[in-house]
Amino acid sequence: MDRNEILSKVAALVAETLEVDEEKVTESLAFADLGADSFDLLELVTAFEDEVGLTLEDDALEDIQTVADVVDAISDAQ
Repeated sequence: MDRNEILSKVAALVAETLEVDEEKVTESLAFADLGADSFDLLELVTAFEDEVGLTLEDDALEDIQTVADVVDAISDAQ
């Protein structure tokens, strides 16, 4: 999966989970700006892993602050 495909899937999941407009989900968007708490991030990570069929490393999860961080973590896990 290329970066654009990953971003598209991540944007859709973020929009659905956090109930925001998918068009507002860009790589530079910080989850804190959406009011996401640690439970929301855990829910998102689980959804990302299920969607792409990968398990993200715990080290990568600690560094996730933005949509780009998620895209990078998924790219690295492939």
